[in-house]
Amino acid sequence: MNRRTLVFLFISLFAFSACSKKTVGALAGDPKATLNIESIDFEYFHGKARMVLRDANKEREVKANIRVRKDSVIWMTFSVIGVQGGKALINKDSITIVSTIDKEYYVFDYVELSKRFNFPINYDVIQASLLGNPLLKRSETDVIEQLSSMYLLKQKTGTVDVVNFVNSAASKIEKIELKESDSNNTLNISYSNFQPVGNKLFPYNGTISLFYKTPSGLLNTTIIFEYNKAEVGDRELRFPFNIPKKYDRR
Repeated sequence: MNRRTLVFLFISLFAFSACSKKTVGALAGDPKATLNIESIDFEYFHGKARMVLRDANKEREVKANIRVRKDSVIWMTFSVIGVQGGKALINKDSITIVSTIDKEYYVFDYVELSKRFNFPINYDVIQASLLGNPLLKRSETDVIEQLSSMYLLKQKTGTVDVVNFVNSAASKIEKIELKESDSNNTLNISYSNFQPVGNKLFPYNGTISLFYKTPSGLLNTTIIFEYNKAEVGDRELRFPFNIPKKYDRR
């Protein structure tokens, strides 16, 4: 896995607090109705997934091992054909990415990433996206619309419009659309194949599609993920992470 692929993978995952059902506001035109979005409960989460990264030039497949300690740390390793290609440690302060193949590492803080994407990125947003939970907290300016089998929760933060598509029967988010008004860059996240994990439903399949402008034109990059294992519990997990001294910081 090359450096560019590894960096894009981790940055994209922010937009690809556990508790019981959350009440998220009154429906427009029906102040008595409420929309509930179910969030998965966990103290520790462990998952294994197959990921496919696709752009205009090539397609790559990696296997990911993911561990999460609630509201604290996210740990990931990536491998290609049994060979580790990289790893990452995401905590409340920053994201550290190590490229094993290139013998390099780089550190991102959330202020830098938020400016790059014009979206408030922090640990809570990344954790929510991995679990299929809402990316943003509720606001008085949110708008909720009811369709035949779906609710639309429309939110706005800065120049980014966010639309959440919530299955009315399962109370789970099936799709999130983000659009930055100044650049028209868009990020779409879809979730499917919901299966019980603990006592809640968890999306075993998902797709992240990023459309963004560059000097050479409009580009599209897609990440498809498919979990083959997802567990939650209170058994303590390990998060081993070290950076060899010979690795260069970029």
